Amino acid sequence: MSLVVYSAACFLGVAALLVLRKPRRALGDPLNASTCAAIILGGVCFICSAPVTLAAVNELTGVPNFGAPMTYSVISAFSASLLILLINWRGGPADRIRRWVCSIGIAYTLLIAGIITFFALADAPVERLTDLDTYYANTPYMREMIVLYLVGHAVCTLVMCTVCVRWSREVTGILRAGLRLIIAGLVLDIAGFEVTKMTAVAARWTGHDLDVLSTAVAPPAVSLGALVFSTGFVLPRLLPAALAQWRSFWDYRALAPLWTVLRGVPTAPKPSPPRWQLPRGRLYYREVRILDALLALQSRYDGQVRERAYEQAKRQGCAPDEAHLVAVAAMVVDAARQTPQAEDRAVTEPVDASRLPTSAFSDTGELVRLSKVLGRSPGAGATREGTVRASHG
Repeated sequence: MSLVVYSAACFLGVAALLVLRKPRRALGDPLNASTCAAIILGGVCFICSAPVTLAAVNELTGVPNFGAPMTYSVISAFSASLLILLINWRGGPADRIRRWVCSIGIAYTLLIAGIITFFALADAPVERLTDLDTYYANTPYMREMIVLYLVGHAVCTLVMCTVCVRWSREVTGILRAGLRLIIAGLVLDIAGFEVTKMTAVAARWTGHDLDVLSTAVAPPAVSLGALVFSTGFVLPRLLPAALAQWRSFWDYRALAPLWTVLRGVPTAPKPSPPRWQLPRGRLYYREVRILDALLALQSRYDGQVRERAYEQAKRQGCAPDEAHLVAVAAMVVDAARQTPQAEDRAVTEPVDASRLPTSAFSDTGELVRLSKVLGRSPGAGATREGTVRASHG
């Protein structure tokens, strides 16, 4: 059991680190802050509920079952954080959000105070690490403490499930997918934790023994539910960034042919990029260097090379747009292959703005298209005479 809950706690910790990539910026946003708080408290819940942790806390404090009110209090705080997260995520007028957050904070603070008070009044001398809920189900004050934390968590899950179901009907795309994951996780929590725990406790009240529901079914069910609905919270926040990094990775690789042609062009010195970067940062530095090189070659562009390359590409069956890219690639390769001394050669025809490869300067997409032409036709326009050998496929 300890391994299951510790694994769930580790997963939630990783999720919190992903959301909290930039702590100062993240904590300044109520949504990010509440997301991190909820995920971290969820991880703390699992750590506190592990039998190994409970035994250590009980031994450290010298109070049998001291870990029980500690765990139940953390679960209640986690329930409150989920509701606050949902309110911030749903959005609305700031005053209304503030009122709801304050109301939830007060309600669950009173609930936690009640849990601690009932434990202080109860007599629970026998340490129970895995079956405390059922073992003390009929013990005065312990019974009330157990019911109180179960009811508090049940109210949270039912309210969240209702709100998420209604909200999922109003939205589409990744937000709807996230909400559906949250609903699935909450259903697992309700069915696998709340129902099983309450059933086992109620069985004790009626003189029956269904402890296996509380000790063997509830822990893995609640762990799985927490992982699913935490994924639902995190997915809409992280997936767009992950997809952007993925696109940047492929754009970075796609720019390799163009960078190979231009990397030897002298440009103004630039600060060295950090050694370790995500794909987006690597793409940025490569794009800046390519643009600098293209601008540095402006005085060497030969309009005749481009015109001959364009006509030859058209004769080979290229569409006008592709023929234009092939022609630009030919002119760039021709300019990049010139030696520095070639700038002093006699120019047979002046270069005007219309002959510059302006399509290569607009955005990443245009640079990638130009680079792909070079990748398909490494020798496109490579000769000074402007010969083109383009392959199409």
